[in-house]
Amino acid sequence: MSVEVTRLDNGLRVVSESRKTVETVAVGVWVDVGARYETLEQNGLTHCLEHMLFKGTKSRSARDIAFAIEAAGGHMNAFTSRDNTTYYARVLKQDLQLAVDLLADLVLNSVCDANELEREKDVILQEIGQTYDTPDDIVFDNLQSVAFKNQPIGRTILGNAETVKGFTRSRLLDFLQTHYLAGNIVVSAVGNLDHDVLVDTVQSKFAGIQTGSRETPEVASYVGGVHIEDRQLEQLHLTFGWPGVSYHDDRYYAHQLYSTILGGGMSSRLFQEVREHRGLAYSVYSFSSSHAETGLFGIYAGTSPGQAQELVSVLETEMDALTTGPGDEEFHIARAQLKAGLLMALEATTSRMEQLGRQMLVFDRIIPVAEMIANVDAVDPRDVADVASEISASAAKSLAAVGEKSAIEQLLSQ
Repeated sequence: MSVEVTRLDNGLRVVSESRKTVETVAVGVWVDVGARYETLEQNGLTHCLEHMLFKGTKSRSARDIAFAIEAAGGHMNAFTSRDNTTYYARVLKQDLQLAVDLLADLVLNSVCDANELEREKDVILQEIGQTYDTPDDIVFDNLQSVAFKNQPIGRTILGNAETVKGFTRSRLLDFLQTHYLAGNIVVSAVGNLDHDVLVDTVQSKFAGIQTGSRETPEVASYVGGVHIEDRQLEQLHLTFGWPGVSYHDDRYYAHQLYSTILGGGMSSRLFQEVREHRGLAYSVYSFSSSHAETGLFGIYAGTSPGQAQELVSVLETEMDALTTGPGDEEFHIARAQLKAGLLMALEATTSRMEQLGRQMLVFDRIIPVAEMIANVDAVDPRDVADVASEISASAAKSLAAVGEKSAIEQLLSQ
């Protein structure tokens, strides 16, 4: 397996990893524009545009697109994050050119038909409603909104009913023309392919793309706060947040190991103490998310109102205990988990394609696997203890909770 990178004259980057032992190829178009690039009035527009690009181009209808990829036995999809938007396909090796052609057609030639847009806005409103009806989903949006209050990075990816209803064809096309530029795009592919053929195909299919790159987004800054959503539920859905680290921070891997030890798996402290020993929650875990200049460390747990205080007490106890450092066994388990996760991601072509695309957007280079493993191995127990101490000592804690308001307020008062 070898990774090759080519930068086209227009600034578009092509990265691939050839694997002659497989019969398929995963290919993605990574656009370095996500929800955090929106104004307040545009909130949700990036996600809406992602939907609309599948609704027809100058030469293909939505039906044509669906039938073309599935007639070849492949599939296409897309997703929007706060940092970027990705369109991808997985096909048999002989159909790579078809996949690139379809993806390029979506990105370059979408018509954003006004009638289709009205229908799709209704679909997105249903998606927003579904998310709102799922408390263990919406609570994370609420945590993000208080952690990064009044900032683009803190807003929901889907937008809200008011903003979505206001989207027009011209606004979508303006956003597309402003942000979908060659310098913002990476085409990433992994599978049974020839890099030079891929480059030639991309160069041909993306020949009409505008040059340039998007502006740098507003720099995000962790703020912190409390968001309570009153609902009559059987459980309280609780998320706690603290300032995290960016992808570029030297402490990135120490944060990952800390999160793994605290609440990253069945052997983690929170799973063992909260669920296995005390039965306080079915679901409890920690997470560490990063962006280019900031990050968020958090904990989620769902529990009954009567057990919430005990659960919070256990969380605080376990976090404080880690400030003295992890034990040898749990440290080695966490390090093995983290390295295994990195290596296992290499085996699936789609996961590896995503890794390569994301690395090019974030670092503008591909990080060798050996370098990633070395970065994990370079973390020692003292580094984890330092992260634990910094987080436990932070006064900038955030809380987002969904459930019975009186029970949440009682929890906050104690």
